[in-house]
Amino acid sequence: MNELGLTLIFIAVLFFLLGSGIWVALSLTGVATFGMLLFTTRPVGDAMATTIWAASSSWSLTALPLFIWMGEILFRTRLSENLFQGLTPWMQRLPGGLLHVNIAGSAIFAAISGSSAATVATVGKMSIPELRRRAYPERMIIGTLAGAGTLGLLIPPSITLIIYGVTVNESIAKLFIAGILPGICLALMFMGYVVLWSLLSGRRSELEVQAYSLLEKLRAATQLLPVILLILAVMGSIYLGLATATEAAVLGVVGALILSALQGSLSRASFIESLLGATRTSAMIAFILAGSSFLSLAMGFTGLPRALATWIATLELSPFALIAALTVFYIVLGCFLDGISAVVLTMAVIEPMVRAAGFDMIWFGIYLMIVVEMAQITPPIGFNLFVLQGMTGKDMGFIARAAVPFFGIMVLAVALLVLVPEVATWLPENMAKGP
Repeated sequence: MNELGLTLIFIAVLFFLLGSGIWVALSLTGVATFGMLLFTTRPVGDAMATTIWAASSSWSLTALPLFIWMGEILFRTRLSENLFQGLTPWMQRLPGGLLHVNIAGSAIFAAISGSSAATVATVGKMSIPELRRRAYPERMIIGTLAGAGTLGLLIPPSITLIIYGVTVNESIAKLFIAGILPGICLALMFMGYVVLWSLLSGRRSELEVQAYSLLEKLRAATQLLPVILLILAVMGSIYLGLATATEAAVLGVVGALILSALQGSLSRASFIESLLGATRTSAMIAFILAGSSFLSLAMGFTGLPRALATWIATLELSPFALIAALTVFYIVLGCFLDGISAVVLTMAVIEPMVRAAGFDMIWFGIYLMIVVEMAQITPPIGFNLFVLQGMTGKDMGFIARAAVPFFGIMVLAVALLVLVPEVATWLPENMAKGP
């Protein structure tokens, strides 16, 4: 059977299982079992046990539950209130006013959370009531949160970047450092759109602006100091080569606990809730990764990835054409799967294809994060849209339309990354010293 027929069989079985409501991890394992039983003579049980154990005992993967726990701890603090109060004096006089707080606050929280949904929920729980009270347009409030919330996938420490690094066996520390400049650029592009909207719509004069002295601005900025110090401690230890990603995650958890205690938010109940929340999320992701590893092994036994890579090579697609095709593919896939599932589901086939095309895997990881970010705001399975629907009470159609301009900005960011790959590769090539 040729590679196209084999691919169609795998895809058909996978979508049948997903459509039946079976968990993603079990669907991946089921497809792998089906493929090995039908197309190989390998012992399924032994291969499954060995692969799942190897996937679950990866040292690099230990950073994942720690960063998730750090985000869970900070989610239960007064961080959103501090972000809003600390950023308001500096942002309100910009065209677009306090809408910039949504973007800057999301970028800051993304640097200590790693989760897109947590970023939207944390920043939104404080900013939505305040911006509504000041009569900002509902569509812009929701749109800026939907777009900027996706920065949790790109700005380190990103949970999805950790999963990508483990899946393709690339340095997590280098991936983290590679995500810094593209994350800042994307946040600035979002803010640029808000400025443009404000100037063209003429809404600036209608929005409430409060006068702050320089001393008041500096006093407000001190509320951001603990968070900034935590970011510098985590990322600085990686950047300077003082710690691996896992060791930096330990530092982040300790710093989050100290910050929570100083704010008076740390109690026995909040500690247990954060620990259980991190355990649930980590177990879910580990289960998906285990299923993905088994599927990768099964596909390797069938020879499908190698055959597909060879087939793609015969098409003689230019690098731009291949990236354009993959972008469309991931956008469509994002309409049905969350970001983590999309990454682990496709890497078994996409990785050999991308390596054969000569792409830098660090660069491709950053490209993939931006494309997967789009999946967070594409209906019907965009997680950020669900979070915002619960927080605002608006219907999904309204929220999706509000997110459309920011989806377009992310398409422009992908184009920028393709045209100027150094945006993602310069920092890790010149400054990454950690393993």
